[in-house]
Amino acid sequence: MEAEGREDEGPSSHSEHPHNKELRLTPQESLCPESSGPAEEVVLVDQEAVAKLTEGLLSHYLPDLQNSKQALQELTQNQVILLDTLDQEVTKFRECNALLDLNSLFTEAKVYHNKLVNIRKEMMMLHEKTTKLKKRALKLQQQKQKEALEKEQQREKELERERQLIAKPAKRT
Repeated sequence: MEAEGREDEGPSSHSEHPHNKELRLTPQESLCPESSGPAEEVVLVDQEAVAKLTEGLLSHYLPDLQNSKQALQELTQNQVILLDTLDQEVTKFRECNALLDLNSLFTEAKVYHNKLVNIRKEMMMLHEKTTKLKKRALKLQQQKQKEALEKEQQREKELERERQLIAKPAKRT
């Protein structure tokens, strides 16, 4: 009864394929003695119909599945490429940070080089000043020696003059 109702409701795979050999149980055989309701209907289908249905199902879904598989492969390849690119970018950032560190070292080296140049200039200036001071000290020393020599000569002249001014007794003849 239910089976007949289903067939009358509209087109189904059973009515579309007249070459299917279906074996159905009669409504009396499908009833279970223990239950008051009808039992499940057991339908046996021809192997040829199963093969054609399988082929149809595969032909319907297989292209989409293959397209999905290809899309997933492309996505996987793109992810690999993206990971490689990210790895390269990370490497570039590390190199950039290393360059920044290197730049800071060069800047620090430049600062210390400038300090050394300034110290060298100061040392040269100090050397020139000490050389000038030594020359001046030598000139002063020579001038003092000259003055001391002149004073000594002056004193000797004065002593000589005093000796000459001292009265000398006349000699008896």
